[in-house]
Amino acid sequence: MDNAFLIRPIAHIENDYREKFGVPRQSGLVPEQRSTIVFEPEYRQEEALRGIEGFSYLWLIWQFSESMRDGWSPTVRPPRLGGNTRMGVFASRSPFRPNSLGLSCVSLCEVQKTADRGTVLFVSGADLVNGTPIFDIKPYVPYADCRPEATGGFSVDAAAYSLDVVCFDELLERVEPQKRAALLGTLRCDPRPSYQNDPDRIYKMSFGTQTVCFSVDGRRLTVTDIID
Repeated sequence: MDNAFLIRPIAHIENDYREKFGVPRQSGLVPEQRSTIVFEPEYRQEEALRGIEGFSYLWLIWQFSESMRDGWSPTVRPPRLGGNTRMGVFASRSPFRPNSLGLSCVSLCEVQKTADRGTVLFVSGADLVNGTPIFDIKPYVPYADCRPEATGGFSVDAAAYSLDVVCFDELLERVEPQKRAALLGTLRCDPRPSYQNDPDRIYKMSFGTQTVCFSVDGRRLTVTDIID
């Protein structure tokens, strides 16, 4: 018996995260980062979004399109545990899953009608690469979705790996003013793999149409160049 199911993308996301390196490891970590959700032509029906503006947060169900691979493993190595400790795939948020599905909670900033792409959604705090296909959108319902008493297992609080970012004015001025806070917030989350700790290494991260070069020494990240 064939128990495979076919699901189609209803939309895709557009933002400044052009590759996996640098994307926040969880949603909501960089609220300054704005993204646009653009619906595929067959789903550009205004009635399908009726009432959505009444919700401040949305759940996105999407595909780890940049991390798909054949087969799967029952265990993964979470980066924040150093990359060597193995945990169960279903006890993690690793992108390497049997069905490569992601789940993110984003803030709904604006619902806007456009002439060429129908109604689009502006959201903040997304942890998706530019172009990521989205399979479904659901409203975040506080009374059902918020669990203040929840325990976090082996996950590490974001504050534990937050970096102090140094970016001199002459470099930051190369970035569009409305994108500067998002860039600094992204760098603050420490884009590096957890097992890398070489203060002499220069890392390169794509952000929009620019390449951001930086080094990290201890808890201090220094931007060394921003290339157009």
